Amino acid sequence: MKPSNHYLRQAISILLFVLSHFYSYSQISPEQKIEQHAQSISGNVGVHAILLETGETVSYQADQRFPMQSVYKFPIAMAVLNQVDQGKLSLDQVIPVLPSDYIPKQGYSPIREKFPDGVELTVRELLGYTIRSDGSASDVLLKTIGGAKVADQYVYSLGVADEDMAIALPEMIQVANDTVQYQNYSTPRAMTELLKIFYMDSVLSTENQDLLFKDMVDSKTGLGRIKGLLPKGTIVAHKTGTSGTYKGLTRATNDAGIIILPNGDHLAITVFVSDSHASDKERDKVIANIAKVVFGYWR
Repeated sequence: MKPSNHYLRQAISILLFVLSHFYSYSQISPEQKIEQHAQSISGNVGVHAILLETGETVSYQADQRFPMQSVYKFPIAMAVLNQVDQGKLSLDQVIPVLPSDYIPKQGYSPIREKFPDGVELTVRELLGYTIRSDGSASDVLLKTIGGAKVADQYVYSLGVADEDMAIALPEMIQVANDTVQYQNYSTPRAMTELLKIFYMDSVLSTENQDLLFKDMVDSKTGLGRIKGLLPKGTIVAHKTGTSGTYKGLTRATNDAGIIILPNGDHLAITVFVSDSHASDKERDKVIANIAKVVFGYWR
């Protein structure tokens, strides 16, 4: 039996309605799409992305300062590997980790849980733990290279402005006081520029660049963020950062990394979410949706 003209017209109307909305959405800029996602939750969102092969950018509130949380372990790792390249450290050098080095219990530290009485680990092992967000490992490496000021000055030496990024405090202090995390800050633009410098400017030896990139690819933290809605198998080298939640307020939910596009090009992206009362799932989804928008724009 053939459908009546009434049902046929109704089906066509629905189809045209869907197509018109799809067409309208496809015509707006990626910045507008990002803004829509950013405004879907409470809090502040900042985004900066660069297609490394061309220099083309997409931005949204990219010059505002956000607390980095564990994203700052990426520039710390760069500073450590710079000293390895200079011969001041060796990847196989053994570093003692004492119980007094362990960050407070509310902070994330697999080393502390696995070796409560302390342990000796190589610089290479500590770097791996650091990229997997172990705050104790990060602090030990920070102390080994001379403290936060050394890492801070290294970042500035690469061309990142001091008003746009600051490595001021170790995890030991940051974990113990929820409000001081704002002293370890970055703008989305500065973090993405640092990712570009890391990948494009040969500031580290090829061996050490590859080591850090691989550690970031292998990281299992924040899989629902930048990677969350990208096609299965997409390679993402990234570093997440997450604060605790106090009285419903989460001061930092972050992800920054380099995505390898299907054509082999590289997309550096930073998404910071601060001062949000949204749930963990909602905050992760906003980051995933924004990464999907930018990925789709350049795909």
